[in-house]
Amino acid sequence: MIWNCKYCSVRCEKRAQLFKHYRLKHGSYTRTEPFPCLHKDCLWNLRDSFLQALDQISPNMLEVFKRKTGTIGQKLNQLVQETKTTAPTDIRCLVLHGLPVILGDDPGAFFRTSSDATNEEVYAETSVGILSMGYSDEGPHHPPSLNPSAVGIILEGTVVMTDIDNLPQAFYLLFGLIYALHLDYPRCMKNTFTFIQQVLLNIGKEKLGAKVQTLKNQLMM
Repeated sequence: MIWNCKYCSVRCEKRAQLFKHYRLKHGSYTRTEPFPCLHKDCLWNLRDSFLQALDQISPNMLEVFKRKTGTIGQKLNQLVQETKTTAPTDIRCLVLHGLPVILGDDPGAFFRTSSDATNEEVYAETSVGILSMGYSDEGPHHPPSLNPSAVGIILEGTVVMTDIDNLPQAFYLLFGLIYALHLDYPRCMKNTFTFIQQVLLNIGKEKLGAKVQTLKNQLMM
């Protein structure tokens, strides 16, 4: 399928290529340009709405973490142990990493890790994902912290955005890209993105799946 630029005559074979063209040639969709609603004259700001909603649920989410037992409880406890501070960004990263664990998604297929963003073997088979770059303080054989120093966005096996400040920023930028480019949620994180859309951002009225509805009830939202 051919994707046409709305502003010039450029034609691309992949949506990811078109996105890079928009960003490089037309100054659209940068990390300093938060995604607004696409509806005309709407003042809704995705960045502010996402971060405010995430901060609002974080205290209750951490209580849910504490109550979980078994394998899920162990995974969540490990994430808590890896969280170094109670700074807002670190807590947001903890919640975003914990969400797919609670909702039964497969975060390992979504969060990719590499010390070099040009190492395409790491993400060539990833349709939609987030790339954490660099290693932890423990050395090159350990994955980065929950809040890596450099983050990128993967679309259709291509890193389309790098130098993102932190994981929460990467999440709301990726959500905006999925919305703007009419992409499907990655199957490995479908419950997580459904939660973000319908519970966190209150977009859409579709019936929630059992796991998403259960978590919503536990958060008393």
